[in-house]
Amino acid sequence: MTATAHATGEALRVEHLSAGYGDTQVLWDISFDIAPGEIVAIIGSNGAGKSTLLGAISGLVKTWSGSVTYAGNDLTGRHADRIVSAGIVQVPQGRRLFGSMTVEENLLMGAYLRRDNEVKSDVAKMLVLLPRLRERFSFLAGHLSGGEQQQVAIARALMSRPKVLLIDEMSLGLAPVLVDQLLEIIKAIHATGVAILMVEQDVQTALEISSRAYVLETGHFTLAGPSSELLDDPKVKKAYLGV
Repeated sequence: MTATAHATGEALRVEHLSAGYGDTQVLWDISFDIAPGEIVAIIGSNGAGKSTLLGAISGLVKTWSGSVTYAGNDLTGRHADRIVSAGIVQVPQGRRLFGSMTVEENLLMGAYLRRDNEVKSDVAKMLVLLPRLRERFSFLAGHLSGGEQQQVAIARALMSRPKVLLIDEMSLGLAPVLVDQLLEIIKAIHATGVAILMVEQDVQTALEISSRAYVLETGHFTLAGPSSELLDDPKVKKAYLGV
């Protein structure tokens, strides 16, 4: 299998993307796309460039060459707030919540670019999707458990009404039972039509929930294809699944 992009109906398209920090290149010639309502996974070991890739898409890491487009609009090099306004929103690695603010205040921060009158109703929807947050609504985010903080981070991102949700290492540092709960939340979000790009070190988790996946190694895509096929690929089994 080669790391070629899925050709039709893309919601988000990355073409020949290279990026890095300072004089250090991290990504080389990355191309892929995500169709509307699809779940795509980027898997790979720590240091492969997964978070850099999401940062480049989100406008947080400078793109050296190549392009990022959404619905035909060129987002390459735009500021992060413009990309959020375009419908591309990231749940960052490590949650990065405002620890001294309440759950409610963190959710409202997710809507800071919005100018409509439906923010409060969307907060209510978050509490239906994530009922644990109703119990913690007035708690400071910094006092929550890791799993609860991840739920807040997801809900905060959803408050921007994304069309494509980027999730960076959702399972990092969490017990398997909490990861299972979060996966059910991701399935519920996906059911609403939101496209999802997951970056994960937990390869089993990523491949079980996604429809397609790409393997990123030292800044290059080395494998790509249906997630079910990658689960059975001998190279993936040996390198990432311990089989």
